[in-house]
Amino acid sequence: MPERIGGFGVLVAGAAVLWPAVTSRTGAGVPCMLRTLTGVPCPGCGLTTAAVALVRGEFGAALHANPVIFGLAALAVAVGPLVALRAAGVLAPPKPWSPAGRRRTEWLAGLLATASWLFQLHRLGVSWA
Repeated sequence: MPERIGGFGVLVAGAAVLWPAVTSRTGAGVPCMLRTLTGVPCPGCGLTTAAVALVRGEFGAALHANPVIFGLAALAVAVGPLVALRAAGVLAPPKPWSPAGRRRTEWLAGLLATASWLFQLHRLGVSWA
């Protein structure tokens, strides 16, 4: 599982390096569909902005856009050595997760998504009143 998330992080980092060149030339962007349709941000809102800021070394801007990017970046950095050590036989291949381990991870992911969503609601000033 960490390899998959980290691999996704590596892809995001690559896209964050290339994305500003694409948007500056074409003016194209990727809007959040939930926010476009309802005005309410999703838990992932700001991740593209945060990834681009992080690649540029703008840590404050990345934190302000979506703090989840730092966890994704940490996994992306860790996945290379982890995969290399497993391929070299230094570390054992991953073991399947137990049902209890999967449940804990699902709860953690749900809590993280909820926290990110609440952060986005606060950041963008969305209120229910």
